[in-house]
Amino acid sequence: MGLIVQKFGGSSVANAERVMNVADIVTSTYKEGNDVVVVVSAQGDTTDDLIAKAEEINPGASKREMDMLLTAGEQISASLLAMAIEKLGYPVVSLLGWQAGFLTSSAYSSARIKTLRPERIRKELDKKHIVVVTGFQGVNRYNDMTTLGRGGSDTSAVAIAAVMRADRCQIFTDVEGVYTADPRKVPGARKLDAITYDEMLELATLGAQVLNNRSVEMAKKYGVELEVISSLTRAKGTIVKEDCKMEKMLISGVAKDDKVARFSIIGVPDRPGLAFKIFSKLGAKNVNVDIILQSIGRNGTKDISFTVAKEHMQTTLDILTPYVEQLGATSLVYDDQVAKVSIVGAGMESHPGVAAQMFEALFESNINIRMISTSEIKISVLIDIADADRAVTAIHSKFFTPDVVGQ
Repeated sequence: MGLIVQKFGGSSVANAERVMNVADIVTSTYKEGNDVVVVVSAQGDTTDDLIAKAEEINPGASKREMDMLLTAGEQISASLLAMAIEKLGYPVVSLLGWQAGFLTSSAYSSARIKTLRPERIRKELDKKHIVVVTGFQGVNRYNDMTTLGRGGSDTSAVAIAAVMRADRCQIFTDVEGVYTADPRKVPGARKLDAITYDEMLELATLGAQVLNNRSVEMAKKYGVELEVISSLTRAKGTIVKEDCKMEKMLISGVAKDDKVARFSIIGVPDRPGLAFKIFSKLGAKNVNVDIILQSIGRNGTKDISFTVAKEHMQTTLDILTPYVEQLGATSLVYDDQVAKVSIVGAGMESHPGVAAQMFEALFESNINIRMISTSEIKISVLIDIADADRAVTAIHSKFFTPDVVGQ
């Protein structure tokens, strides 16, 4: 029939019962006449547990040794799943990332895939084997094990699907697809039948945890059709592809990211080049800046505010604290008790007033907006973290009512 790549996250292989359930899904796909490549993540909280063990031994362990440790999680999942498939009577082989042909950069803990040479995978498929590959990992030019960062198993799966021109890449998770909001927190959240790459990429970047944003970027680049689907219910999932008929939808979803921090540099001299100097220093340390707001100059100065991921907060402080005086600025202030709430949708381009509706929902819930950022298919606001869940619910209710959806 075709080549299907299936990726299973940690919750899908969390225990023996779920591993056997995954084996049943995989073998059912194989019985339909498909070649099947499976990519697995570490079981449940294995990665977090391994990190905790490392902290007990050496809180300052090198990233190289951390990668050596963390790759063990996926190896356990791959071998256990292969054993389960063997038990069901099907031919199978498990491969580590390097055996599957993943060659990466040497940025331990956040490596990038430089090339994928899938000859071994092809040989095993030619033998009619189901191939189980460890996600999240590869090997660099020094033959050291590397990891691709959080969510890297999604990227591994899409890379295989792209290089091998798979008919579909299925991302199995513990939810039934992509929803208009987190269904575990917003009861009225609706599952989408389809969503565009651009919309999915925005949602993934803005805090929706269904897909890793790097994997969506790669899928768009190479035209890999994705399906987000539940490994627990096996209900029809959500297709992520280039074009979707979404004309009747103002927005596709509401996302929340509470792992952000806001910085403000107060009293920056109002002269050319200082913004460049500030953000180039952050960029040199791989700190990504998101929302940026610059005040109108007054008394020869201006204020520059921006957000970064909370994990980069200390790095940002270390970089900018000694630099404020050199800039001639008054002070540096920061706040990590904030959250970014966003709406995403291609329909916003052709429907005026979407921002007003979002702001109205926040006003009606007495939620104050600190910063605003917009693009053609996205509007994000920065608010107090204590208001984040209420904001998502209020915005979702404003847009996803029968009258609005049917516009």
